[in-house]
Amino acid sequence: MQTTNASKRILIFANGELPSLEAARRLLQTDDFVICADGGTRHALALGLTPNTIIGDMDSLPASFDPSTFKGEIIRFPADKNETDLELAIEHALGLKSNEIIVIAALGGRYDQALGNLSLISDSRLSTINVRLADGVEEIFFCRDQATVKGGLGDIVSLIPWGGEVSGVETENLKWPLKNETLYPYKTRGISNEMLGEAASVKIKSGLLLIVHRVKNS
Repeated sequence: MQTTNASKRILIFANGELPSLEAARRLLQTDDFVICADGGTRHALALGLTPNTIIGDMDSLPASFDPSTFKGEIIRFPADKNETDLELAIEHALGLKSNEIIVIAALGGRYDQALGNLSLISDSRLSTINVRLADGVEEIFFCRDQATVKGGLGDIVSLIPWGGEVSGVETENLKWPLKNETLYPYKTRGISNEMLGEAASVKIKSGLLLIVHRVKNS
């Protein structure tokens, strides 16, 4: 197994949609450890990246990719399996002991896949890791106690209770503040708030809160 330093960030490319290559390019750092979940390889290649690891059943690799010339690690699974390729990639990333994981191109296309990908990052084993779904236009992550959203004036921030009500919600630097409120999964109280500056904060007392941040000028 390849290993990575705990300080090194891991990028995982999924096989969803990537709305803007240029927006996604702003997420990249020169020392990122790159894992591709099968068809996500196409996004890494489009961004000029060489994956460190490709994992999955290899049924959706881009036609231009030649595995025989690939110098990185390929971890192949049978097509008949219980996990999606992205779940396998996240499991692999957990074994590398990084403190930050960004999953790129995990949304768009099939709703079932998108919802499944959101569910994957709710895993309690990720609670001590900075993990988020991102594409340069939107970023999505969970808040279990407190979180900071970094962006710009006018960016959209939505707060969505996940799996049940979320109590004691407090926000700062959002246009419509929440003060010790409870958000319910069958209500839209936390949708489409706006940032008043370059950072906003969210605190909760109980529950699991999904934060969706959309850049105004992406």
